[in-house]
Amino acid sequence: MSNELLSSWIGRSEISFDTLPLTLVRRIAVTFGEECPRVGETLPPLWHWAFFQDPVIEELLGEDGHPERGIFLPPIDGRNRMWAGGRLVFDAPLKVGIEAERHSTITDIKEKQGKTGALLFVTVKHNYFQEGQLCISEEQDIVYREPSPPKLSHVAPLKKIEWIDTVCPSSVMLFRYSAVTFNGHRIHYDHPYVTEQEGYPGLVVHGPMLATLLLSSFLKNHSELTPRRFAFRGLRPMMAGHEFKLGGYRGEGKEYVLLAFNDQGIAHQAEIEY
Repeated sequence: MSNELLSSWIGRSEISFDTLPLTLVRRIAVTFGEECPRVGETLPPLWHWAFFQDPVIEELLGEDGHPERGIFLPPIDGRNRMWAGGRLVFDAPLKVGIEAERHSTITDIKEKQGKTGALLFVTVKHNYFQEGQLCISEEQDIVYREPSPPKLSHVAPLKKIEWIDTVCPSSVMLFRYSAVTFNGHRIHYDHPYVTEQEGYPGLVVHGPMLATLLLSSFLKNHSELTPRRFAFRGLRPMMAGHEFKLGGYRGEGKEYVLLAFNDQGIAHQAEIEY
């Protein structure tokens, strides 16, 4: 697709609605082994990713399990799509069981050259409202990359970790997270596909799941703090059934740096302001 045609997708918008039902909140809670909030109580940070889904029939899914491009996101053929990272501002909490809406707009499309080939970055802005109030502002970075062996290079983790939690997401946990977020991407549950078609050594842990685990770990170790801003990015994949660490350290001012890492290095990095 030409740059001119790609640019024509900038400004494309849609509005989604959801009631944040308790039944789905319970399923998220058991997926992460967390306490479930009641109707009217605060939805834990980043759990909103399970809501506002726009389901499509199977005939409109691509081979990788994602909805075909061209419905909301631009139609980029011949490339793999992944959620590379994002930035969020928490203005007010979303409440369980109360109708909310999400306003989404494609704000930017850029082509870059990476180590493995051409990369196309699409930025989507989401604003979440409940009872007339803006609750969350979010920017998602979605990258389309040319098919190539996945990046599994070694990057040494930083030394000054102040706390560490150990996790080992199972294939069942990945399947359940795919289910609660209605994510059909086959790299998270279809072992023959992810190993034979996309070249990964196993099922890939979702980037949003890693971000959620990181933020949850931070809040368990800093229960007195309330997140105001959160930014995250994926650096390399983690595989189901393999143990890794969650930890972090204080940055500048009211900021912490959060890391998901194992012996091979850092997989996910986030910054949080409170």
